[in-house]
Amino acid sequence: MINIAQYLDSTYLKTPQQSGISEQETLQKVKDLAEEAIDHHIFAVMIRPDYVGEIKSFLREKNSDVIVGTVIGFHEGTYTIDEKLTQASKAIDDGADELDFVINYEAYLKGNFELVKDEFVRCTQLCIQHQKIAKWIIEIAALTDKQIADITKNISTWAEENFDKKDLKNIFVKSSTGFYQTENGKPNGATFEGIKIMLDNAGKLPVKAAGGVRTPEDAEKMIKLGVKRIGTSSATALLKNDSASEGY
Repeated sequence: MINIAQYLDSTYLKTPQQSGISEQETLQKVKDLAEEAIDHHIFAVMIRPDYVGEIKSFLREKNSDVIVGTVIGFHEGTYTIDEKLTQASKAIDDGADELDFVINYEAYLKGNFELVKDEFVRCTQLCIQHQKIAKWIIEIAALTDKQIADITKNISTWAEENFDKKDLKNIFVKSSTGFYQTENGKPNGATFEGIKIMLDNAGKLPVKAAGGVRTPEDAEKMIKLGVKRIGTSSATALLKNDSASEGY
C-alpha cells in the first residue's frame, strides 16, 4: 500500500481577488490547509509567497515538520530573472523550504534558450546555496509533446552541467501551474501521457505531477509511473478515498 500523503503538496494558490474573498479569509484558508496537512501527515503545503512567513511560524508553533513551498514568477513565468531572484530571496528569508519557479516557457518557445538557461542556472543556484529545493514548472498544457520532451531534456542537461551530482535530487521538473487557460476542454494540468514524456527525458532529475490528479487511483498510478511529488488542491479528499472537487 502506497503512503500517498508523503508524496503530496497540498496546494492553495488563489489570490483574494481570484477567489472573491478577503485577505483575512484567504489567510485563514491557508492556515486551514496547514492544519489539515499536520492532521493527515501530508508532506508539504504549497502557498503564495505572501503567506510563507506566517505559515512557517504557525507550523513551528505546532512543532510540525510539514514543509512549506511557494511559487515564484507565478503564474505566467514571464517575470525577469532579477524579479524571480528577488521573489525567491524574500521567500527564502521568510522560511520557504521549496521554491517552484515558472520557467519562461514563452521565451523558450520563441527560441530564446540562453535567457531560459540563465534563469534556470541562477535561480537554482540560489536555492542550492541555501539548501532549498528548486522545482521548475514547464506548463505542459502550453506545449506539444515534442516541446515537453525538449524542454525537460534541456533542464536535465543544464542541471548536470552546472550542479553537483548530489544536488540533482533537489532539482525537480514540474508539469503545471493549474492556471493556464486551455481551449476545447483540454486538461491544464498533469496527464499520464505528459508525465511519461517528462519522466523519459528528465534524466537524474525528479518529476512533480501538478494538477489533474483527482482520485487515489490517479495518485497511485502517477507514483508507480515514477513521480516523486504530486501537487493538488484536494489532498485531503484523495486521502479520504474521495474524488477531487477542485480543478487542480
